[in-house]
Amino acid sequence: MKKSVFFGTLAATTLVAGLAMAGTLDDVKARGELICGSNTGLTGFGAPDSSGNWAGFDVDLCRAIAAAVLGDATKVKFVPTTGETRFTALQSGEVDLLVRNSTWTFSRDSELALDFVAVNYYDGQGFMVKKDLGVSSAKELDGATVCIQTGTTTELNLADFFKQNNISYQPVTVADDSEAQRQYLAGACDAYTTDASGLAASRATMPDAENHVILPEIISKEPLGPVVRHGDNNWGDVVRWTYYALLIAEEKGITAANVGEVATSTTDEEVKRLLGVSGDMGAKIGLDNAAFKNAIAAVGNYGEIFSRNIGEGTSINLARGLNALWTQGGLQYAPPLR
Repeated sequence: MKKSVFFGTLAATTLVAGLAMAGTLDDVKARGELICGSNTGLTGFGAPDSSGNWAGFDVDLCRAIAAAVLGDATKVKFVPTTGETRFTALQSGEVDLLVRNSTWTFSRDSELALDFVAVNYYDGQGFMVKKDLGVSSAKELDGATVCIQTGTTTELNLADFFKQNNISYQPVTVADDSEAQRQYLAGACDAYTTDASGLAASRATMPDAENHVILPEIISKEPLGPVVRHGDNNWGDVVRWTYYALLIAEEKGITAANVGEVATSTTDEEVKRLLGVSGDMGAKIGLDNAAFKNAIAAVGNYGEIFSRNIGEGTSINLARGLNALWTQGGLQYAPPLR
């Protein structure tokens, strides 16, 4: 009897393991293309150029995942989603994952049947106003009209902030960043509120950027990161560890330019596992053992992605801040690859 119970349990475990390996990963491989839910257009993070070519901080993570899974960073289709449509697009299977400045919250984690697998940008909600409004603090916005995207955490944070400070506001609801910017510039609202990184991205595209001020208050925690469907654990591992591979690469000094040379010369055992020189880390999650090497070669390490798209010296001009590596006083930290 004990023997039959053991083998019954073993069979059930094997079946569950087999099912866990199926799902989105198999779909992407069979399709030969990754479908990535993106922003409708946020400069520096995810936006198409005049020729329809997508670029940005979040776009590069999608390309890294395509390189890891398919060996080709160009095999990505970007599907623009708004604050209201993004989670439905993922739940319905229209997209394979979301990488588009979405905040990890309790209710989204528990009620939407979705999993946030990592935080690729630690952010917080802020406010932007025109200089000539004469406001230096968000607490001076009593009675102001505020442009706010629907279907976002910023709606709730905004209400909380004004209530806690016993001041009033009039919301002007918009669908996405581009509409918010148009309404704000047209004078339909006194202030525009969203993640501070989004404010910096919007201001960078304004013809009179110097006439707009991002106020000092950060009124929330906004951990932004890639999202997958709940229950598709293997796919979650693929997305999570591709992201972590980019962090480990920065920590170890591995870049898009030197990854090939490092793979042939390194004596660092974790680097060997990362680049597929030893072990079978890729195979453990259904990928080629060179998957993470391919991802790094395609887009560079996390620091390269940050610097190229949104870092200091770009039009967005964001400091690393909380998004520095843990070795440099930031929060970006990958678990051991072993």
